[in-house]
Amino acid sequence: MWIADNWKDYELIDTADGERLERWGNYILVRPDPQIIWKDCATSPLWKKADGIYRRSHTGGGAWVKNDLPAQWQIGYGDDLRFVLRPMGFKHTGLFPEQAANWDWFSGLIREAKAKDPDRQIKVLNLFAYTGGATMAAAKAGAAVVHVDAAKGIVAQAKENAQLCGLGEAPIRYIVDDCKKFVEREIRRGNKYDGIIMDPPSYGRGPGGEVWKLEDSVDELVGLAAKLVSDDALFFLINSYTTGLSPLTMTYLLDLKVKKPHGGFTEAGELGLRVSATGSVLPCGASARWQRNVE
Repeated sequence: MWIADNWKDYELIDTADGERLERWGNYILVRPDPQIIWKDCATSPLWKKADGIYRRSHTGGGAWVKNDLPAQWQIGYGDDLRFVLRPMGFKHTGLFPEQAANWDWFSGLIREAKAKDPDRQIKVLNLFAYTGGATMAAAKAGAAVVHVDAAKGIVAQAKENAQLCGLGEAPIRYIVDDCKKFVEREIRRGNKYDGIIMDPPSYGRGPGGEVWKLEDSVDELVGLAAKLVSDDALFFLINSYTTGLSPLTMTYLLDLKVKKPHGGFTEAGELGLRVSATGSVLPCGASARWQRNVE
């Protein structure tokens, strides 16, 4: 398991009865989490002091039943990264804190490569890039990043995050597009990347409104993206929040699509956040990683 243990502005305080109690900067949130199946074990007094509470509806969806939060605020990660947060309609805040474990991993690979060859341009493709947590981490480490997401408003928030991180003039290209179609065009153009990040949603809609499931699409997506891997690429990362796709399943895909033609090493793991009240770790999705060199 890869645990995002280096946060100061985020804390998973407690978990119970299907909900997380979290601190995001100066604000306390309660949000649902289907993996929290344990009941009647809440211990923190902060449950009663939440600034925002999101509850699921019995008929589907959900809403903020308490929202004493500002329209937006900021938190930081490490010395260099800052992000704007907004309470969204589907319980999200615009950031997945468990992903910091992956940011640390690939940032280290980028920095190591730049230290060996300061003149090397390292190109990273971030697909389903959301508000750009991974984009900012890669750019801060020294990479040129292509950031692709189909949601125009989300890409605009990524640009805000870049400004907060001091990356307003960094070599980041923001593309509002369907990720699969963009990859297909990059294949035709002959473009290659030294790092590829994929964070696809469990469900999605195509440009014509058609519904797709990640389980049905991930093989094709990884296979297409693998054609963009450069001869001296550093890494390939795919995340999954889909319960039907285990870390080992995704690693098998990387073995077939990336490791077989390029060599290197693959590994799989769950992402986790440590719960302050218990010291235990809450699983928060999974990742499969490929990297060329393991020393």
